[in-house]
Amino acid sequence: MVSRRKFIISSTVVGAGLVTGFKPDIKDVGFSINQQQNQPVVISTWQHGIEANEVAWEILLDNGRALDAVEQGVRVTEADPNITSVGYGGYPDRDGNVTLDACIMDENCNAGSVAFLKNIMHPISVARLVMEKTPHVMLVGEGALRFALANGFQKENLLTAQSKAAWEKWIKENNYTPYKPDEKNHDTIGMIALDKNGNLSGACTTSGLGFKMQGRIGDSPIIGAGLYVDNEVGAATATGLGEAIIKIVGSHLVVEQMRMGKSPTEACKVAVERLLKKVKGFSDIAGFIALNKQGEYGGYSTNFGFQYAVYSEGENKLINSEFAK
Repeated sequence: MVSRRKFIISSTVVGAGLVTGFKPDIKDVGFSINQQQNQPVVISTWQHGIEANEVAWEILLDNGRALDAVEQGVRVTEADPNITSVGYGGYPDRDGNVTLDACIMDENCNAGSVAFLKNIMHPISVARLVMEKTPHVMLVGEGALRFALANGFQKENLLTAQSKAAWEKWIKENNYTPYKPDEKNHDTIGMIALDKNGNLSGACTTSGLGFKMQGRIGDSPIIGAGLYVDNEVGAATATGLGEAIIKIVGSHLVVEQMRMGKSPTEACKVAVERLLKKVKGFSDIAGFIALNKQGEYGGYSTNFGFQYAVYSEGENKLINSEFAK
């Protein structure tokens, strides 16, 4: 029998024509991971990763770069108004402003990032241009917006009626106080992929904590915290409370554990255990997913409930992560 801490659930998703609100048929199954090297794999955080994976997978099947796959994959989530923790429709900060953070990293250790970016639908694509067109890694705030506009992006209102109503309700009930640990409103999408050439890339994008203090930045746009890629070893990305993940440089820690021979799941577990040991009084959720050079993947989280989506060998699956408590 599969234990509570180690059970997984999977669902095959047929075709690329997923629609918003799709609910996979989930059942308990056994779990074994043995991928042949240079077979494509894409893995992403949370159930919304299922739809994002579909787009990424098509690029990988067509001999595309992992970099293109992860960028285009997470753009699906950025544009979905029903996902209130990423991009368009994301919950605003406590002053009512939707501010976005994102980063991207390729197989050559190139990286780009944007933070506190307003009015731009796809921060992940702006982050890629920072990587490819500037000598910098990160642009923030007004500078990031000016860069985006100079490169053809258009200003858009990202605050939907649904998110505005949630913000107004939050102000009334919380008296304008910042985020509380029991408010589960920060389900970032992080995605990492291995392409047919054996190269790894990753992307991470979010609207951050709902109703955060103005100017707050989490782990998602920070290379080494929310995302890290080493093409000799593997890649990792994170989700959950960014302040805790930053404090242990979580994604870099996962990759370094894989460098020392641990499996992706074992490496993610080390990061979670480090977080729980070092971040005193932690009562939120944080999770990691990882993919190594051999195409093996895994995840681990602090609490029950973290799911990640994996597309490999023609099957798109939703998996319940192993967890610490």
